[in-house]
Amino acid sequence: MDKAGKILVAGGGGFIGGHLVAELLRRGNTDLRVVDCKPISEWHQVFREIENVRADLRKMDACRAVTRDARYVFNLAADMGGMGFIESHKAECMLSVLISTHLLIAAREASVERFFYSSSACVYPTEKQTTAAVAPLRESDAYPAMPEDGYGWEKLFSERMCRHFREDYGLETRVARYHNVYGPAGTYDGGREKAPAAICRKVIAAKLSGVDEIEIWGDGNQTRSFMYISDCIIGTRLIFDSNEIEPLNLGSDRLVTINQLVDIVEAIAGVKLKRIYNLAAPKGVRGRNSDNTLIGERLGWKPSVSLERGLEPTYRWIHDQMVGESKGHRGGSRGDRGI
Repeated sequence: MDKAGKILVAGGGGFIGGHLVAELLRRGNTDLRVVDCKPISEWHQVFREIENVRADLRKMDACRAVTRDARYVFNLAADMGGMGFIESHKAECMLSVLISTHLLIAAREASVERFFYSSSACVYPTEKQTTAAVAPLRESDAYPAMPEDGYGWEKLFSERMCRHFREDYGLETRVARYHNVYGPAGTYDGGREKAPAAICRKVIAAKLSGVDEIEIWGDGNQTRSFMYISDCIIGTRLIFDSNEIEPLNLGSDRLVTINQLVDIVEAIAGVKLKRIYNLAAPKGVRGRNSDNTLIGERLGWKPSVSLERGLEPTYRWIHDQMVGESKGHRGGSRGDRGI
């Protein structure tokens, strides 16, 4: 991707989208159109020197309008959140297929040169994720298909659409399967947050309130891998620029339990909390990890930020937001330049 030609970032008002826009600007890509359905005041990061558009990309007319002169498209737009959200909003998650469908059609009509789609590890069959000591998931494991209900099916179907738009219409598509991305300037409350942000928020709340306990969803022995946002953005750019036409995993391959995640956040906070296990809460699959063999061999990518190192700025950022809220304002989670 060179610096000539307009870049459309769909979902650019979200967590990953905001960091991607920031990286594109740092690299000198200034002809940017950033689109999100939320009011601009609610975007995670806002850059006033570029074109910012509020639009509902579930609608065909909106997709045609924002792709009309785009050379490159990054589609990160979706109605999603953490496990608590996707398990209770399956229909809403699946309606994101309208975004994928209409953006692909509009990109084809506009002769877009390259189209990136952000998929998810939720495309993998749940039967391969039933134990905490789970085998890392390889790209080929996605089929035979039985993904996570709702959100996972939408992601897998949209991957197939990207494939067939490439095969049938010549639209160059690239797909990354994200595995649990975290970092500053992300959602940390409201029900859409993911585990690292949720644990940080709970530990901070306990420390600020003096109530020395924390609720953990499940028994704490379920496992996941977590990728820091800067590693995600580097990997996204590599996949976009590559010749890899099949989906690639993009995630950390370090497997940790939720209890271990809490240990790390407690160490950052300098506290030790009593753990209350809510076995009735949404838990998702028992274990999930990323096999990074293909992306390592083909693109030379591997995560460079350890979980301990990435959680430090994440915790500090969430702490600043929560302290700011207690004083009647946010400390920078919305508005110009974000972080």
